[in-house]
Amino acid sequence: MTPQEFIAKWERVELTERQSSQEWFIDLCRVLGQKTPAEGDPTGATYAFEKGTPGVAGSVGAKGHHGFADVWKRGHFAWEFKRKGVHKTLEQAYDQLNRYREVLENPPLLRYDIRGARARECGRIFRHKRRGRKP
Repeated sequence: MTPQEFIAKWERVELTERQSSQEWFIDLCRVLGQKTPAEGDPTGATYAFEKGTPGVAGSVGAKGHHGFADVWKRGHFAWEFKRKGVHKTLEQAYDQLNRYREVLENPPLLRYDIRGARARECGRIFRHKRRGRKP
């Protein structure tokens, strides 16, 4: 997929962040020439969507479910998407990833993105490169 094809596709999509984030990330992998989670690790042990974070304080939701990082790759990054209007600040996404970092084996890069009400409003992507991390 070319960058132009990526933009053309996502300009017209009106799905919510939850409905579109995995496909958006897969398309981003295609643009960058990188493997998707299923291509890179069919078991999900080192690269996965919805990486669970059991045992993390504050990560159990109202229904008793544990929290999840939207995309995670061992030793590389954790990525969290948030929806504009529901989450007012990017600090919420960063705080969530920061709480999960130990369970996610301390990834050196935490990326978070607030997406608009429609997926075509891709939002601003932020990252925190963690210095002095211990594996």
